[in-house]
Amino acid sequence: MEAAERRRVRLPEGIGAVVQEAVLVGGVVAAIGGATAFLLFAAGFPIGRGLAAMWTGAFGSWYAFTSATLVRAVPLLLTGCAVALAFRGGVLNIGGEGQLLFGATAAAAVALVMPAAGVAASIGVAASLVAAAAGGALLAAVAAFLRVRYGVLEVISTIMLNFVALHVVSYLVRGPLQESTHLYPQSATIGDSLHLPHIPGAGRLHLGFVLALLISIAAGWMLRHTAAGFRLVATGESPSAAQSAGGIDVGGTTTRVFLLSGALAGLAGGVEVLGVTFALYENISPGYGYTAIAVALLARLDPWRVVMTAVLFGALQAGAGAMQRDAGVPSTLVSVIEAALILAAVAVQSIRLRRQTAGVDAYAQPVGA
Repeated sequence: MEAAERRRVRLPEGIGAVVQEAVLVGGVVAAIGGATAFLLFAAGFPIGRGLAAMWTGAFGSWYAFTSATLVRAVPLLLTGCAVALAFRGGVLNIGGEGQLLFGATAAAAVALVMPAAGVAASIGVAASLVAAAAGGALLAAVAAFLRVRYGVLEVISTIMLNFVALHVVSYLVRGPLQESTHLYPQSATIGDSLHLPHIPGAGRLHLGFVLALLISIAAGWMLRHTAAGFRLVATGESPSAAQSAGGIDVGGTTTRVFLLSGALAGLAGGVEVLGVTFALYENISPGYGYTAIAVALLARLDPWRVVMTAVLFGALQAGAGAMQRDAGVPSTLVSVIEAALILAAVAVQSIRLRRQTAGVDAYAQPVGA
């Protein structure tokens, strides 16, 4: 009878998952608020004024939410999906920042030579985005080749390639791509007709948000419902088992994951150039590629959850700017919170893996042992 009562009040699986996600998001938001209040107090800043400025900058109005939070969430969403797919496939791609810069460079280079009128402008936008994805994939291909051919750890190669990309951009905006007056280290401004259109009624938010959202949905569906997604996950979980028991081409799968991850990060750079900055210059990214690692880890490497965590980190960055502008609080304080979130996400993941391992070990014990 008691067991029947327990079964009667049990939530349906779908609703239970939604409740768990809501509890997780609520806990993260509460932790961010508490951590921010503590840091404001420890640094001697007024807690109420600082938190109010942070909230106003991120969610204070529809314009603030769309034009600040969601605009910053777009590159985080794309690079977060890039990191999530790579990590799920067993590829520790830490080079999202460099791949984003390469994508931004390719998009700007193509957009600056494309006709800026009529149908040709629409073709130019599409060509620029394709070039951005190709640029990110090209940089990722270097690290993939080094891993497959020489066994170089991708953690090392992708980090080093980030600096290569940074200096390539620095050279180009002072050389071949510099604007005509040669006064500023940036490219010429991309024509208005080659900008990503804004979403009506959403301030500065552009169609790149819709594109990023569709890609996130497609990536999550691919992992759950396709053979390619199964091969990717199986390779990431156990390459030896995937090859011996599943007959999966581990090397080919790893290379394809690398290229896909790089293409998504490069696309983030192209969307940023065509939708926000409209020119290529140094420091075009405030570290989106690095923040994407936290976005993906906090989402537990699930592209669908990346949507929520990307918006969360976009809100943090928008709120940080408002705190510095309206309350005189250094924006670096939010960087401390982001770092704490990364450590918390890694700790939770480690605890979850230990529990799973302990459960498997307990199940493997013979009866009566």
